[in-house]
Amino acid sequence: MRPHDQVQHPQHPSAAAATQLPPAYPARAAWGTANRLRAWQAAALEKYLARAPRDFLAVATPGAGKTTFALRVAAELLETRVVRRVTVVAPTEHLKTQWADAAARVGISIDPSFRNSQGRHGAHFDGVALTYAQVAANPALHRARTEAAPTLVILDEVHHGGDSLSWGDAIREAFEPATRRLSLTGTPFRSDTAAIPFITYEPDADGVRRSKADHSYGYGDALRDGVVRPVIFLAYSGQMRWRTKAGDEVSARLGEPMTKDQIAQAWRTALDPDGEWIGSVLKAADTRLSEVRRTVPDAGGLVIATDQDAARAYAGQLRAITGEPPVVVLSDDPGASRRIEEFGEGEQRWMVAVRMVSEGVDVPRLAVGVYATAAATPLFFAQAIGRFVRARKRGETASIFLPSVPVLLGLASELEAERDHALDRKPSADADEVLLDDAALERANREEPASDGLLAGFEALEANASFDKVLFDGGEFGVGGDVGSDEELDFLGLPGLLDADQVATLLRQRQAEHVARSPRSQAARAAVDHRRLAELRKELNQLVSAWARRSGTPHGVLHTRLRQHSGGGEVATATVEQIEKRIEKVRGWFIGKS
Repeated sequence: MRPHDQVQHPQHPSAAAATQLPPAYPARAAWGTANRLRAWQAAALEKYLARAPRDFLAVATPGAGKTTFALRVAAELLETRVVRRVTVVAPTEHLKTQWADAAARVGISIDPSFRNSQGRHGAHFDGVALTYAQVAANPALHRARTEAAPTLVILDEVHHGGDSLSWGDAIREAFEPATRRLSLTGTPFRSDTAAIPFITYEPDADGVRRSKADHSYGYGDALRDGVVRPVIFLAYSGQMRWRTKAGDEVSARLGEPMTKDQIAQAWRTALDPDGEWIGSVLKAADTRLSEVRRTVPDAGGLVIATDQDAARAYAGQLRAITGEPPVVVLSDDPGASRRIEEFGEGEQRWMVAVRMVSEGVDVPRLAVGVYATAAATPLFFAQAIGRFVRARKRGETASIFLPSVPVLLGLASELEAERDHALDRKPSADADEVLLDDAALERANREEPASDGLLAGFEALEANASFDKVLFDGGEFGVGGDVGSDEELDFLGLPGLLDADQVATLLRQRQAEHVARSPRSQAARAAVDHRRLAELRKELNQLVSAWARRSGTPHGVLHTRLRQHSGGGEVATATVEQIEKRIEKVRGWFIGKS
């Protein structure tokens, strides 16, 4: 070991300083949590210190404060001289800087500018921050650095360790000698079956090996604790018209039953910058942002675009709508990190981003989002929504605008579902599996093709928008309406500061008002009762499944309790009113009502 590589810590100040770090650094601490660890962080730290494990996996929803937890662990290990060096591995250059800034707050000096060509870091640093790609470029170098001194390796968003065989192999080679390894993730693991290094897998009841977290803190838990914001999804439908590669003109309504190819084509038509759909949705989202800014003056919005051409076009439309140029962040722009930081510290209304939406964007004031991308993997969707959920004070909500596409609506309704990384899963030929494949998304993101490349042989002809519905806490609200209608404006005008219980109450009130003033005749309503009943049964079963996963209570026991509460028989024979009472009861469980 080289003498100048050693860092002596006769009494490292980091442990004491770490106690002063806000629970969600680099953001402002959530309401009521300043200067102390959140309950989940304290429990995870106690578990870590009691076990003293070589490997530890902490799964915590975005915005919960994984950085603070990890730095408390690092501070303890440095002070007790279990380790003398810290290596942080993050997905992006931007995050390397964030980690270094956070570490500096607790007296841990991390070099985010370290390059492989240096070979070693300066003696005045406690360690370095790297990207996964940087490790993969020279794993032997980082193995030598790891062997040179007792090292804690923090693998941030560790699911990136499976992005490709080369990345996974490189991480394993570089950090196998580490004294301690702390793995962090806030989003579902990948859908492929490549094992992630240093993660423990155990077989489930079906013999499928699944990742085992040492400590988990899900979105539902964080929502109950007020650590994250409730998310309101506003879905927009509309009539789409396009020309196929074969020259045929097709017209369909977004959200109505279609083949998978037609859904994809209708979706791309909606996102066409030259169509009316995206312009109408951007205008609605800006209206929502104005309402939120009444009570949260610095609230910002983010548009997630598929490619650079679309991003620039959306930025032009936002400028026309607001009179203010939005911040545009492109992945190949060397100034991207600086623009993100400036937007985060400022008060501009909108930012438009390509690819930087994943773990690279950390702007706590983001409150309104437009999901204007064709990416539909659970991983990407969870990362995207994670940009909006960090709570700074009590009552802040997040509003996400998205097209009425079945896969997106499904992901939105399952926001609280937790997925373990599963191995041994048999490949599926189902087209849905292809659509949801994370590896395909990674390839598409790396290539970042322009719009013309994506739509070769395809022509979007017309795209009109209409308000469809609101999704919240597993339920659907609204009866549809034209853009600019009272039905739409009632939801766009929801107050900007509401807790989860208040959101649910207000949405039910608006729903009842809309149904009461609907012009449909009683006969027409009766004619669609069977459809309403089918929707309610599906919603109830989804809610029961979600609660069963969270509570560990069997489905049958939960349905028995619900029958006792509402009366009636099995779900198949219960009335609309009885099922509605059961749905309301399960929603109450999620927000802590008995």
